[in-house]
Amino acid sequence: MKKNLIVVLGGGESGVGAALLAKKNGLKIFLSDSGIILNKYKKILVENKIPFEEKGHTESIILKAIKVIKSPGISRENILIKKINFLGIPIVSELEFGKSYLNSSYIISITGSNGKTTTSSIVYKILKKEGFHVGIAGNIGSSFSREALKKKEVYVLEVSSFQLDDCFNFRSNIAVLLNITRDHLNRYKNFKGYISSKFRIATNQNKEDIFIYNHDDPILKKEFKKYKILSHCIPFSIKEELNMGAYIKWNNIFFRKKENKKEICLLNIEKIPLKGDHNLYNIMASILVSKTLNVKKKSIINSVLDFSTIEHRMEKVLNINGVQFINDSKATNVNAVFYALKSMNSPTIWIAGGQDKGNDYRELLPLVKEKVKAIIFLGKKNKKFINFFQDVIDIIIVTESLKKAVRIASLLSIHGDNILLSPACSSFDLFKDYKERGHRFKQEVRKIFYEKNRYFFE
Repeated sequence: MKKNLIVVLGGGESGVGAALLAKKNGLKIFLSDSGIILNKYKKILVENKIPFEEKGHTESIILKAIKVIKSPGISRENILIKKINFLGIPIVSELEFGKSYLNSSYIISITGSNGKTTTSSIVYKILKKEGFHVGIAGNIGSSFSREALKKKEVYVLEVSSFQLDDCFNFRSNIAVLLNITRDHLNRYKNFKGYISSKFRIATNQNKEDIFIYNHDDPILKKEFKKYKILSHCIPFSIKEELNMGAYIKWNNIFFRKKENKKEICLLNIEKIPLKGDHNLYNIMASILVSKTLNVKKKSIINSVLDFSTIEHRMEKVLNINGVQFINDSKATNVNAVFYALKSMNSPTIWIAGGQDKGNDYRELLPLVKEKVKAIIFLGKKNKKFINFFQDVIDIIIVTESLKKAVRIASLLSIHGDNILLSPACSSFDLFKDYKERGHRFKQEVRKIFYEKNRYFFE
């Protein structure tokens, strides 16, 4: 292998994006993945003449690199990563690598345990409508490095805690922290590690930057004082009127740019198509980002009122004979399920389960007692989940088949019920990711619709 080699670890969207950016900038690059690289990514690597390997790492090559770009899915506790650290080889995150080629672009980064995708999508839509030359990347769509090749004026980035773990110099002009709930505790040694990771989005900023945060989030509010944040902090709240930021009063979203200055009424919340408190938080964060960039009120309102549900997030699939099927496969933690169940206005059959991430299900108990008539646990190891709810719900069914889960839910339902797929767990025990789980759920629902209405199609 050549000298001055840069190694990319991971052959998914993040790794391939970093390899492409490195190649386009004339760097000597080698990509290595311990698993199988998808054909769509192999094709990109071959077409761009990027050397790679899969199904294992050749350490004799990797440990001679001058720099390693690590995909966020690889834990820092990985044995190979520890060897790289021991040898003093710099490890760079894909986000930092992408940003190193974008000195003049404006960066908006959005993180939180829940709501990242929705908020990022709303902000992107508003800025696009306003006429910004804007790109969207990170944990949504393309990797940041791949999008960096397009040299956009503004980038909206959905950023996960795993991505932030490796960010030591990555700085956002606007950073948004939506919420912090117990999540990914199978990856972090403790909850403090996860909290610290989330706050890195703000602690990497300087005094010229903006930090937008959820004033109502109890963990965020408590931990806020522990971190040195130099940026200008702007809160949002649905519970109280604020001296500055965004808040709700008289059923309208109001905004104050500076403390105790004149308030601006922006939008009546009853007109917003996205329902639920969680979506109000997402919208208010999006409004603050937009107002910081002096976006016109008209562009904000039109974009918010025209925004439809994100796929796999409280997505209404079909109503079959009065039973509403809802795909919330993206709800991979307890807090996301909390808001999903809170929004249910009819008796609900809840399809849950998967790969547990160290979840604490206690906050769901009151909502489950009030709204859930049956639980179907979908997954290989749901003993902890089942034990927690077996004395609360009379009807509990366990299966490893999504087809069976959907059909049993349909049999248990009556007119007016909801059937909600909102797992509270990751999907990796049975599916490639939450998207595959959501798509499969929708396929099974459509099969039921066809069978019950077959005479219309024949």
